[in-house]
Amino acid sequence: MRVLTFLARSFSWQPFSQTLPDAPPALPGQVADAVVAFIQIEARDEGDRARAFRHLLKHLKWLANKKAFRHIVLHSFTHLGGENADADFAREFLLDMARRLENTGYQVDITPFGYFCSWQLDVYGESLAKVYKEI
Repeated sequence: MRVLTFLARSFSWQPFSQTLPDAPPALPGQVADAVVAFIQIEARDEGDRARAFRHLLKHLKWLANKKAFRHIVLHSFTHLGGENADADFAREFLLDMARRLENTGYQVDITPFGYFCSWQLDVYGESLAKVYKEI
């Protein structure tokens, strides 16, 4: 798994084109003061899902706590390198991550899975506001 995270002052997305034929209709969205995570779930994560899940969960919560953010956006982003996981596995992984974060008090959005989206991203300036991690 590879994840590029941002401490965002604001983030908005607009579905642009559908990439998976079975993707449900998609809506635009926007958030303020959130951790925005661009996540590439890789084929190797399918073999050790529990480890990948635990490490991503810990990373997202750690980063959110740096600014006392309670909002997290999960965005499937298959452009960070490596071999992509199966789309159904990746979708379920993100849904499970969202449920787990919500159960611990975070508000979570998932950008439309199976779509390319346009974005507007305003990131805070400190070094920690832009973090890349390979899990």
